[in-house]
Amino acid sequence: MSYLIYQVCTRMNVTIESFFHKQSSTISYVVFDNRSLKAMVIDAALDFDLSSGDIGYQFADSLIHYIDSHHLDVDWILETHAHADHLSAAQYLKQKLGAKVATGKYITQVQQHFTEVFNLTTPTDGSQFCHLFEDGEVFYLGEEAVTVMFTPGHTPDSVTYIVDRNAFVGDTLFMPDSGTARCDFPGGDASQLYHSIQRIFELGNDTHLYMCHDYQPNGREVSVVTSVEAQKQYNVHLKNGVSQHDYVKTRESRDAGLAVPKLIHPSIQVNINAGHFPDAEANGTRYLKIPLSFI
Repeated sequence: MSYLIYQVCTRMNVTIESFFHKQSSTISYVVFDNRSLKAMVIDAALDFDLSSGDIGYQFADSLIHYIDSHHLDVDWILETHAHADHLSAAQYLKQKLGAKVATGKYITQVQQHFTEVFNLTTPTDGSQFCHLFEDGEVFYLGEEAVTVMFTPGHTPDSVTYIVDRNAFVGDTLFMPDSGTARCDFPGGDASQLYHSIQRIFELGNDTHLYMCHDYQPNGREVSVVTSVEAQKQYNVHLKNGVSQHDYVKTRESRDAGLAVPKLIHPSIQVNINAGHFPDAEANGTRYLKIPLSFI
């Protein structure tokens, strides 16, 4: 299986390479400082077949191949939140690259909820991650500063990573023709998302916004990046002039009719655990749970 290396963007001191995981419509990124070749990977996905339980690493290996071929030194493997639509490749990449796995500190809230849902013994203090970011925290890729901004609403742990006027927004926003993220997951809140998006808009009209997903409405080509200005003008849910009241009403009405993501059960169990799979049971097999609902 081949994977699309979709777009290279170089802005001043930073290069951004995007990779499209067609199975989950996820966009993963390798971002590096051109001077030091220090790099970070954002929202890397595993291949996973729900019907068979097969785990694959071809997509993750395509990231590693790019990293190796460009002689990059990866310091960080980052998650924008605990995804409900794909399994994280964080631990596989950590094993291969030796980098630190990190996310926002409110992953603990998501862990606390879902360990109860799945009756797990997973720690709920975030200790599976190498680092938990604070709002406004800054770290460095070589000489290039990266700022972490909390952008909850889709989930309580959602964060945006900002480097060289590029913002990696996770599921907070989609391309303007797809609108904004759903807010009906545990801890989600449409009013909170409205304010988070306003924080993103305050980064400035020329800030590039990199998507975590693109669902290609009307069959258009994959798009990975837009701008604050384009979102303000064209976002179908929250362009200029839409009030908080009207946005929340629209968002909650849409969310009421959305289906449960088909990979939410396996992905959440892995992703709240920083990409670790459950321990093998006595027969040597690892299992993921599906809670049953009886009416």
